[in-house]
Amino acid sequence: MTTRVTAYIALGSNLEDPAAQVAAALTALDTLPQSQLRARSSLYRTAPVGYADQPDFINAVAAIETSLAPRALLDALLALELARGRARKFVNAPRTLDLDVLLYGDRQITEPGLSVPHPRMHERAFVLVPLAEIAPDCVVPGRGAVAALLRNIDISGVRREEGARAAVPAA
Repeated sequence: MTTRVTAYIALGSNLEDPAAQVAAALTALDTLPQSQLRARSSLYRTAPVGYADQPDFINAVAAIETSLAPRALLDALLALELARGRARKFVNAPRTLDLDVLLYGDRQITEPGLSVPHPRMHERAFVLVPLAEIAPDCVVPGRGAVAALLRNIDISGVRREEGARAAVPAA
């Protein structure tokens, strides 16, 4: 019997109709092998972090149940990014789609190109606000509860997009 794990995925886009890019990625997450979309947050508009001379982002977080290994999940996410036209021109560059493994069960993973929990998620309102929406009791290994982490950061720049919540697929 294959072990299934709940993984949380951050989604973001600020190019080529970002809301549509994120919506398409949410649909694609439910088609990953050995995986099923279990929950998805609303869409949130946020200012860029790092490189500021670019459009605002649309962000969301999804929960998937998967039996893919962490590296296989990352590879599948990178393939989805590429299929949506992701180009990695420079750090924090504008992008059609950005998918990050935030959490993979309660595991802590440090490998080349894969760090779980995502190393900066506890500092990023654009991750914690949508994560708290779908998993309010979630604990970030080594960092603590999402609710407590939210109290330590400025969330004023995270704005929920009206009418931007889609239904979770039926099980």
